[in-house]
Amino acid sequence: MLPDKSGQYAALYRPIHMIGLELGISVASCALRGEPTGAPTGFRSDVVATAKRALKAGEMLDGEGGFCVWGKQTTADRSLERGLLPLGLAHNVKLKRDIAEGEAIAWADVAYDADDNAVKVRREMEAAFGRRNAAAEAAL
Repeated sequence: MLPDKSGQYAALYRPIHMIGLELGISVASCALRGEPTGAPTGFRSDVVATAKRALKAGEMLDGEGGFCVWGKQTTADRSLERGLLPLGLAHNVKLKRDIAEGEAIAWADVAYDADDNAVKVRREMEAAFGRRNAAAEAAL
């Protein structure tokens, strides 16, 4: 963080976005001005559940902000190829096997409810956007 000489203003640079700070601005821009704050052209990045510590089979994951997992950004291609579990769905799911500290957790590593709406939407998204979009990539 780089404050100005007065100490009243500062600039913070992050190579990632800060959803907690950006969400309100995005909602207001859309609702009040009718303008989007972003327009994705593809599925290029993912935040996957990663073990904060050695985890044992049978443990229940406690999701974002908990004691079991943290989010690690990875490419969407890698996430899909390895079948990695999104951080947002790493809550109240039971581990099927031991996971080493720092290891990414896969769908196959947890017992999840396939009928859960969030899981259904994510799996549909993976199927729809998991294929490379050559036209969108060429436009970049």
